[in-house]
Amino acid sequence: MHVAAHMSRNKEFPDALVAQALEDALAVDARVPVLAISGLQGSGKSTLAAQVVALAGQRGLRAATLSIDDFYLTRAQRQRLARQVHPLLLTRGPPGTHDLDLAHATLDAIAARQPVALPRFDKLADERMPASDWPQVDAGLDLLVFEGWFLGTPAQADTELDPPLNALEREADADGRWRRWCNQALAEHYPALWQRCHRLWFLQPPDFAVVPRWRWQQEQNLQAAHPGRSSMSRAQLDRFVQYYERVSRQALRTLPERADRVVVLDEHRGIVSAPG
Repeated sequence: MHVAAHMSRNKEFPDALVAQALEDALAVDARVPVLAISGLQGSGKSTLAAQVVALAGQRGLRAATLSIDDFYLTRAQRQRLARQVHPLLLTRGPPGTHDLDLAHATLDAIAARQPVALPRFDKLADERMPASDWPQVDAGLDLLVFEGWFLGTPAQADTELDPPLNALEREADADGRWRRWCNQALAEHYPALWQRCHRLWFLQPPDFAVVPRWRWQQEQNLQAAHPGRSSMSRAQLDRFVQYYERVSRQALRTLPERADRVVVLDEHRGIVSAPG
């Protein structure tokens, strides 16, 4: 399916694409299908996930969304990693900064169609929300949409880790210890989570260069929704995105071949091509 028009002004995806994603997931032979939507920061993952869940609801199905971001380690846990392993691990994002035990426990409950509370992370506070504030799913789900910026991404080869990619790696990880630790986490601990995803859709941007702008738009929207709270400056955000750059580029290299479906986007998040 080739789509000439851009997404609508609020950047929602076309109804036909949303329906296709839902039907692709429901065709899976699983008690509770897990549709994974992977895409770099700002690519529209949460928008597409919400649209799929809304359409499922219109069809009388119980569906919910989860994000890999909801499973970030707490600030105290990241402070401990920063002391014990590397100072850069204080910053959420890269592989190794997620609570994978919590992720598996949550997915176990969903797969068993048990009542479950869905974890949520407050990005402006940079802290996991209290469990009392997590949305509760009382009845079993018919579908889970799981979205995240690097879902399905494999680790890099060790030799690819030597040259630093950006100023952050040159200045704060000169010996490569941080990026090697994150890559080892990606190699050892994340594949078991990726295997729980029955279908993988990848929202493919033209290149990594669009990510800082897209992520800045996200930050502005977050600030507009919470005007009384502080957010990142553009300079802080440009530095923050460098934490994600290495794995983002690895996703761009590998996911077009690994994903079940690929939606190719232009620099304005318009759809260049989508599954036919």
